Amino acid sequence: MHFMFLALVGLSLFYSASSQFSPGFPYGSEKVRGVNLGGWLLLEPWITPSIFDNTGNPDIVDEWTFGQFYDPATATSVLQNHWNTWITQDDFANIAAAGLNHVRLPIGYWAFEVGPGEPYIQGQLPYLQNAVQWASQYGLKLIIDLHGAPGSQNGHVLIVYDNSGHRISYPTWQSDQTNIDRTDEVIQQIASMVAGQADVVPIIAPMNEPAGYYGSSVLTPLRQYYEDSYGNIRYPYGTSTQSNTVVLLHDAFQPLSYWDGFETAPDFEGVAMDTHIYQVFSDADVEMSWQSHIDTACDTQSTLSNFDLWLMVGEWSPAITDCATYLNGRGAGARYDGTYPGSTYVGSCTGLTGSASTFSSSYKTFLRQFWEAQVISYETSDGWLMWTWKTESADEWSYSAGLQNGWIPSPPTDLQYPDICG
Repeated sequence: MHFMFLALVGLSLFYSASSQFSPGFPYGSEKVRGVNLGGWLLLEPWITPSIFDNTGNPDIVDEWTFGQFYDPATATSVLQNHWNTWITQDDFANIAAAGLNHVRLPIGYWAFEVGPGEPYIQGQLPYLQNAVQWASQYGLKLIIDLHGAPGSQNGHVLIVYDNSGHRISYPTWQSDQTNIDRTDEVIQQIASMVAGQADVVPIIAPMNEPAGYYGSSVLTPLRQYYEDSYGNIRYPYGTSTQSNTVVLLHDAFQPLSYWDGFETAPDFEGVAMDTHIYQVFSDADVEMSWQSHIDTACDTQSTLSNFDLWLMVGEWSPAITDCATYLNGRGAGARYDGTYPGSTYVGSCTGLTGSASTFSSSYKTFLRQFWEAQVISYETSDGWLMWTWKTESADEWSYSAGLQNGWIPSPPTDLQYPDICG
């Protein structure tokens, strides 16, 4: 794999004079304005708590245990119903009508391949193909994001990560070369599947939120994987012919300065960096005043401008608490109301999560201001994709609920507070 990559780099340099990289969207000159399709082809308990509550089994906390501990026929039926109904063609139509231009679609490796002893249930790929077709139909650009990797690429004893599909306290993806090799093969499958369709699928993101906070034990294999992913995504044809697919790398929770000079021109082209910005996953975050949340968003502008790759904020939210049911993992409480282990009470969650019908007018006005402060700030980079399009019971996280209830404008450029950052 590594030798193959070096050979391909040699080829790419040799052919660069005759090949012209032409992405399916004018990144760098036009802003990415998009939304994530969270919780569709990869379950997250806080997005659809009913799926987990209906099992009646508190040990079912992620998609892995959903397949492991639930009756197989029932689990398969529940998943197929969910895939058919959670995101439909109407959602793509509504996303386009809201003035957005991108959707980011998280998917797990098990949609493509399941190994021995892995309890995942397959069947996602026809829906991925639907998503490509619907994006094409409505003029949207689809980012395919590998959100879960073999062995899990994230995990922490203090912060629950169930979004890789397997909630564990320490990631094991990086410690087993077989896991990495399997991930390479999945990326090759995705790249092959969408080869020649960069006008609809302009970006492949080879890994979501790898646990770079563990240092070199993760970052060293990750950097190699990112280099191999460049070869796998840029050369899907098995020849020296290049694709026009952009490679979107997550920053692995490192400061952007860590990645200075990584996969830059002239040796690489069509590489972008993805950073995720939330203000809810620490005690300090949830203790901030409303104005401090806005100020913190505005303060990101200095770090987001002038990076040496295309840069987008691929996940963010107007949420200011961790009150959404199961946001910190099924069975865990919230820092905000002191029900999360080791946290201190800040306030009641009532009226801050759940249905927008319980939100005060002042809270909804704040959500609009905070949303706009983030959009203004994140457009100092090459754009943004909000997390997420819809939720069962956490409207503060829902783009569609924000549209319906007035704190998200349509189109997203229709700002009421254009000077909120000064």
